[in-house]
Amino acid sequence: MKPEFLEIKEYTGDGYKPIIDYETWRVAILRYCEELERPNIISMQKHMESDEVFVLLTGSCTLFIGGQGNRIDEIEAVPLTQMKKYKVKKGTWHTHTLEKNTTVLIVENQNTCDDNSPVLPLTAEQKLKLL
Repeated sequence: MKPEFLEIKEYTGDGYKPIIDYETWRVAILRYCEELERPNIISMQKHMESDEVFVLLTGSCTLFIGGQGNRIDEIEAVPLTQMKKYKVKKGTWHTHTLEKNTTVLIVENQNTCDDNSPVLPLTAEQKLKLL
């Protein structure tokens, strides 16, 4: 196979890493990191210009959804099942926790960044809900 016809990338580190940016979309890998352990989650974010797709490849991941609007509403825990697609719609507060040896595939708009993804701190009561 000629190298100009195929690009192969791998990510085995911790945390979030974009691996492909193409035109308007991005594919990233999310792997376990300490900041995503339940006791360490301190905020939720929402993306104002992109839906975000999660696919659990290996391990265990729980997605937390906090509604839309100016504040985080009732938080719902959604355990991900391997190889199913979960699409968090644009403007939805969310975060996630991953167990060790977990890998999640993420697809989102390429321009997803801090400038268009507000973050809100969790209240003490909301933090307890995650635990």
